[in-house]
Amino acid sequence: MEGLELLAVELWNPLGYFGIDNDMLKINASTLINTWAVLILLLISILLLRIFIPKKNTLLHFLVKYCIQSFIDLTTQAMGYFSYQHFAFITSLFFFIAYCNLIALIPWLEEPTKDLNTAFALGCISFFYKDYYAIKVHGIGSYIKEFFHPFFLTFPLNVIGHFSKIVSISFRLFGNIFGGSVIVHIYNNAIAGSIIFETIGILSGLNLLTTLFFIVFEGTIQAFVFTMLSLTYLAIAIQPEESEGEII
Repeated sequence: MEGLELLAVELWNPLGYFGIDNDMLKINASTLINTWAVLILLLISILLLRIFIPKKNTLLHFLVKYCIQSFIDLTTQAMGYFSYQHFAFITSLFFFIAYCNLIALIPWLEEPTKDLNTAFALGCISFFYKDYYAIKVHGIGSYIKEFFHPFFLTFPLNVIGHFSKIVSISFRLFGNIFGGSVIVHIYNNAIAGSIIFETIGILSGLNLLTTLFFIVFEGTIQAFVFTMLSLTYLAIAIQPEESEGEII
């Protein structure tokens, strides 16, 4: 269908040489390339920041310091105390997702997060990180006990509700980024090839507005929402258990 090329994907089959042809083992070429581009950009950003951050009284130094302090405050407010491990995880999660969402600003590159596999993988990372620390803090017995609360008949519902968080957080990220990508793609196809429409789009600022909203604004917001949900789930999972007497 014309205008829906965005739905088409190129799959690599690295095991095809050995005669193995299974869709589950194939790799989305676009997602792989774009993800590696994100990792390279992150590495370049880190190296550049290490060079320029020591130079105090500069705008870059102030922005980085403000950004780090903001994530320290978010971690402290959510957890009730500061934990470097959780701070590092949440900050890394935010910047990786933000780079994934914003890389579409670079020509010929697309958001890896518009692939459900990437969003689902990020959801699993957030989910299992939360569960790992929940078990570490409360113990495996207390962790399993939660699935039988308030009584054992609710076990299936508790299991479904527990693992549905992965689907919820993953599809929220995927749906918003994929939807924005489709809208931008359709808009670009609609004005492509027409000098009049392209000129109107540039002079009216509609091209810039579309890019700023659906890529920059939405990409940053979705990265922040995913990060805050992950932090909230983590804080709830490892919060101290209160005795019933304190609730009365």
